[in-house]
Amino acid sequence: MSRGTLAFVGGGEFSAGCDFDAALVARSGAREVVVLPTATAYENPARLKARAEEWFGALGAGCRWLDVYRRVDAEDPAAAAVVADATMIYLTGGSPLHARSTLMRTAVWEAVVGAFAGGTTVVGSGAGGNVLCDHMVDVRGGAFTLGLGLTDELAIISRADTLSAERISRTVRLAPRDLPVAAVAERSALICPTGGSWETVGEVVLYRGGARIALEDLAG
Repeated sequence: MSRGTLAFVGGGEFSAGCDFDAALVARSGAREVVVLPTATAYENPARLKARAEEWFGALGAGCRWLDVYRRVDAEDPAAAAVVADATMIYLTGGSPLHARSTLMRTAVWEAVVGAFAGGTTVVGSGAGGNVLCDHMVDVRGGAFTLGLGLTDELAIISRADTLSAERISRTVRLAPRDLPVAAVAERSALICPTGGSWETVGEVVLYRGGARIALEDLAG
């Protein structure tokens, strides 16, 4: 099935150390990155917006910030049209549960799904990456709940460098046996380019069936 590049960032988006963003922008050919800050609704999104605009500006791209924080925003046809036309979409961190409840089965989310199927690059950082998965790690306890389901290939433990080994181990143990789990540190990334195999940048540890696996064992 044709699809765009999919990237999971562990967190700490739009800051020094996230140099992989330059390659993502270049690969996508994006002149403007569409940012969905839904998960950041309660975490001072205005401050993150300023950082995103400066960050992407330094990479030679514009930043189209969409104020999609409530379901009414996610049903806005104008916002959905912007997403549908995007060549690169970036979901920020914060609360995956808020992002899920806001975006699920809305016009904006359907636009994300359609754009990705048509070749658009989709990046999720922190909670924005967790929620992209069908099996979403529940940040309240490390177990699994239902995500938005853009991919069912794996689950993501974001900000893994800030979590205890016990917390990560619990999530790995609770995962379905055949489901890969990626523990991604802040300012690190797991990337699957269009038509390619998974790549890692920085600190990414992969598990399946309760044991660590190598990158080449993660199907592309």
